[in-house]
Amino acid sequence: MLRLEGVQVIEGDFTLSADFELRPGERIAVIGPSGAGKSTLLDVIAGFRVPEAGRVLWGGQDLTAVVPGRRPVGMLFQDNNLFPHLSVERNLGLALRPGGGRLSPAEDARVAEALSRVGLEGLGARRPGALSGGQQSRAALARVLVQDRPVMLLDEPFAALGPALKAGMLDLVAEVAGAVGALVVLVTHDPEDARRFAQRVVLVADGVAAAPVETEALFADPPEALRAYLG
Repeated sequence: MLRLEGVQVIEGDFTLSADFELRPGERIAVIGPSGAGKSTLLDVIAGFRVPEAGRVLWGGQDLTAVVPGRRPVGMLFQDNNLFPHLSVERNLGLALRPGGGRLSPAEDARVAEALSRVGLEGLGARRPGALSGGQQSRAALARVLVQDRPVMLLDEPFAALGPALKAGMLDLVAEVAGAVGALVVLVTHDPEDARRFAQRVVLVADGVAAAPVETEALFADPPEALRAYLG
């Protein structure tokens, strides 16, 4: 269980509070207006931002002071976070050995398995620039998968893709995350992404990341903050 317990982030006039639990293996969407704090929420979970108050717990373990690399969390950013001068295989290898160095046979096998899971088998020797936009997104997803962590955070990673490619990537994330039992938290501006992907939705608005609500129930009877966001 991922627990945000009395979390508060304060920066000048900006504040964000969160107090809720997310279950292992479920798919969560985080929606809300620009600047409301969606990415900040992910940063707190990932460890890039330490809250001014409250705690972040996973399975009862307090992660609040744990550095990002030691958390059970993998993160996929909007820019894919791939090094253009390295092959896809080397990019994935750095997720296992951040300092570089030769991978063990077992680690090589993990890289190959991750590429196979996202449909890039046989393309590991290519550099990111030789891949299509959709293939680059798949490679970035494989980089998260190879870390084999139980929490996956996605910060609008498919925003630059067209509707069909984006829908395909959301389906792929749901498939591969389901296969490994990972909790996935997806930040998106698009309500249709939430409808397609998420079992529950966290609405971030007016300084609060609200407790997650079942997706269809939320959109069937949206609170005022969501009505204002949807227009």
